[in-house]
Parts: sequence; C-alpha cells; structure tokens
Amino acid sequence: MSPRRVAVTGIGVVAPCGIGAEVFWDGLLGPARVGAERPVLDFDPEPYFANRKESRRTDRFAQFALAAAAMALEEAGELTVDPSRAGVIIGTGVGGIQTLEDQIRLNYEKGPDRVSPFLVPMMMGNAAAAAVSMRYGWQGPCETTVTACAAGTHSIGNAARLIRDGRCDAVLAGGSETGLTPTATAGFRNMTALSTSGHSRPFDVRRDGFVMAEAAGVLVLEEWDTALARGATIIGEIMGSASTADAHHITAPAPGGAGAITCMELAIADAGLTTADIVHINAHGTSTPKNDLAEAEAVTKLFGGTGPLMTSTKGVTGHALGAAGAIEAAAVLLSMRHRLIPPTAGHEEPDPEMAPIDLVVGEPRPWEPGPSLSNSFGFGGHNGTLVIGPPPA
Repeated sequence: MSPRRVAVTGIGVVAPCGIGAEVFWDGLLGPARVGAERPVLDFDPEPYFANRKESRRTDRFAQFALAAAAMALEEAGELTVDPSRAGVIIGTGVGGIQTLEDQIRLNYEKGPDRVSPFLVPMMMGNAAAAAVSMRYGWQGPCETTVTACAAGTHSIGNAARLIRDGRCDAVLAGGSETGLTPTATAGFRNMTALSTSGHSRPFDVRRDGFVMAEAAGVLVLEEWDTALARGATIIGEIMGSASTADAHHITAPAPGGAGAITCMELAIADAGLTTADIVHINAHGTSTPKNDLAEAEAVTKLFGGTGPLMTSTKGVTGHALGAAGAIEAAAVLLSMRHRLIPPTAGHEEPDPEMAPIDLVVGEPRPWEPGPSLSNSFGFGGHNGTLVIGPPPA
C-alpha cells in the first residue's frame, strides 16, 4: 500500500511576537524585540481552562500547548475522528522546569511537607501531550519527543508517519517550551550559548549567541483524502521528514555540517523529491557562531551555489528550544499562505568566512510557494528536517 498523504488543516501558535497564527505572522514581518530574553508577555491561560484551580495545576509549558492546540483545532473546523485513531505528539526540551525550580526552592526554604503533590504531574515532560489528549479525548498514540532544539520538528515528522503508515487519521503535533527560569537561563549563559548583546543576528558576522525564548506551536495533521472529503481548507502538506545524529559533541555541530547534510538528504528522499525541487529553507539559524557556520556550509554543499531562498525567523522569535521547530514549521506554512518569505531580522552584515547563502534580508521576499525545508539541529547532535509542500492549487 502506498503511503497516505498528510495534510495540515490547522495552525496554533503562542510566541513572543504574537499569539494566534495571523498575529504571529504579522510579528514575523515586524521589528525584533531587543533584550536578553523573549518571553510571551500577554498570555492569559484562563480562557483555556474550566477554572483557575485547573490552570494553576498546569505548568506554563502545558498551558501553552493547550492554547495552541485549541487554536489549531478551531482553524481546522468540524473534525470528526475515531478517538482510537487520533494521536497527540508534543515535544519539549525541558518540560515543566518552572514548576521544578519553584518547588525545589520551596523545599529548601519551607521544608518537604510544603512541596506540592502536583509537582510530578506538572513537571514531567509528557504533561503537555497528556493534557491535550485528555482535553479532546484522543486515545491514539500520545507521546513526547525530547530531542532538545529538534523536538518540535521531530514531533511533527513522527506524527506525519503515523498518518502515512495508516495508524492514525489525525494527529495534533508540535512543541512547547517555557524555560525562562533563573537557573536554566544561568546555565545557558554560563556555557556561553546566549547572546551578550541581547540581539539575535542569524548568519551575521556579529552574531554572539542565541536569545532564549518561550513558545508553543501545534499543527492539526490529517489524512489528505479525509480532509478533502470533509471540505477542510488544506494549508499545506508534510511531504517527508528525517532524523539523524551527529554523534560528535554534546553542543557543537559536526564539522562541515555532515549530520545536517545527511538529514536534509534523507528528508528530501522521503518526500520523493530531489534537491532541485526545494525552493525555500527555514533555517535553524540560532545566531551562534559555530551552528550558523555549519548550517550554511551544509546548505551550499548539498545544493551547490547559494542554494534555495533561506531565512531564519529566530531573529524575531528568539530561540524557543523544543518549540522552535514547531513555530518554524508554522512560519513556512504561513509563508505559503501569504506568498511572502519573512526577512532574517537582525542580519545586517554577512560573515566573510561563511559559505554564501541566498538569505532573505531587509524586506519580505515574494515567492511562488513550493517544497520547503524546515531545519532543526539540537544539543546532543540531534538533527531534524521537515519537507513541507504547498496547499493544492
């Protein structure tokens, strides 16, 4: 039996530059915020819960996931699915670290008897996926991918395979992260991963590290023919995906972007395409010296010349760790909807030591939507690539 096609019929986003898909899109075209962190400033969890007690017993990263899932399902419209064939895969890097940090402090200051009985269900990495599945009664595979900054991308790729292989008819897939705690931030800062200037400058000669962010992105994935039959608006298609490991270093990428090259090659082959078919890449582009250098080299080696049109939306969003790949997949789909590729905010001066890439800078670039890559490369050497196709004409 040939693999089934995977349609995207809903997008939900909670991000520093906007809550909701279209507000998020407007934010991607606007100026970048400056500062050491990119929190979501105006998120109110209350509309997504029956009462305040329920929301207070849910860590912020799971609150974000519930909100993004609700938005995505609202856009998808009337979706009737067999609960046993409906799944949830939501990735994260650090899960409920805010709850963990708060409760450790409480333990030391007031004693173990004051530690919340909700600590474990709030902090566990699978809390977001579990909360979403329980909210909607989806009883198929309910899983959490924890692969650092590649988690959101891997979650969407794994979810698409459940549909392609016939196990599920619909999956809510994405990632959520709210890791802006004092200890987590200090850890990233002390390992010199964070920008000291407060600017995210992907692929720029002055890049000095990433700006840490929080966010969530969730997509509704459906079997293509079923989506067409119910009259759903298909936003795009998950055509293929891949996952590889650098097996090189806990934080640094493999020399020459070797793991990234293999990952992109495998994803393109999984989609049944060739490099000549790819017209756009949403880069991992974190604004760190080694990672941007390796990704640019990987693209030029694989595609030859400057490669496809390329952008990094992290100039605006910052780096949301395990949610990054999910909101970047959303950015590709919205680029197709609006027929514009957002510019790489923060990029002003090319790095003369970097392989030449066709980076979108300054103004949005009009384009004819076609097969696109969304790249994520995480600590531990985790590589993930999605191939996203445009909606039907």
